Amino acid sequence: MDNYVISTMTEAEVQIAIDWARKEGWNPGLNDAKCFYLSDSHGFFKGELDGEIIAVGSAVIYDSHFAFCGLYIVKEEFRGKNYGFPLTKARLDYVGDRLVGLDGVLEKISTYEKIGYKNVYCNARFELLEPIKQEIPENSNIINIAKVPLQQLLDYDRECFPAYREQFLKFWINQAGAFSYAYMDNNQLQGYIVMRPCYQGYKIGPLFADDFDQAEALFLAACSQAESFPIYLDIPLPNDAAKKLVDKYKMKQVFATNRMYKNGQPDINLNKVFGITTFELG
Repeated sequence: MDNYVISTMTEAEVQIAIDWARKEGWNPGLNDAKCFYLSDSHGFFKGELDGEIIAVGSAVIYDSHFAFCGLYIVKEEFRGKNYGFPLTKARLDYVGDRLVGLDGVLEKISTYEKIGYKNVYCNARFELLEPIKQEIPENSNIINIAKVPLQQLLDYDRECFPAYREQFLKFWINQAGAFSYAYMDNNQLQGYIVMRPCYQGYKIGPLFADDFDQAEALFLAACSQAESFPIYLDIPLPNDAAKKLVDKYKMKQVFATNRMYKNGQPDINLNKVFGITTFELG
């Protein structure tokens, strides 16, 4: 495989990975390439065969303790020919001995287990096909997320995500076309939501909240702003309150992954996670 070379991607090349994800039916966000690249400009890898990119994958380092792998795609005509493994090895070499997570498609679980990942729980994608018919009441606790002090947002986010991610969040919550709201009560942040535009409809993520009531209020506030459908929400199935939310609004499960970790498990409050940020970045 002397003519197969693994290297890091440029910002422009990350858009190639997003375009491939779109063709795979993953329905990425319109601004994902820029948001993702800003999270770790060295964390995107490509495999080139005779100068042609045939495989891509990310390994985003958030801090000295945590990283997340995703966006792994091998061009269809090159699958099953061992071009993916060298890319995976390069990504794991890059993250070192950090705790590293991924969302693995169900048919690949055994493959990930062979390289040290352990299955922890299932994430499932749910689809809302049309506007919610009930009247959505005004809620004075729902405010634009821009009004929340950044450090307060970062501290709340850290309860639900395994690392502080200031660089990523500052762009994510302010990306073009997104609706980003916070739930505040007596100056205390009790949840927040981001709903970003995708090639089809929107995806909600993250949706973090103290309990069902705050999560539902944020969900309704965001969904009421949608200009197109469907809307997707990816929930961790161990969170019964998140399952209650998608059941209440008759959302249909359309996809699932297994959240897997290598080198341990994170200390987060999964009961506050009503919607993960993305399958690609955790």
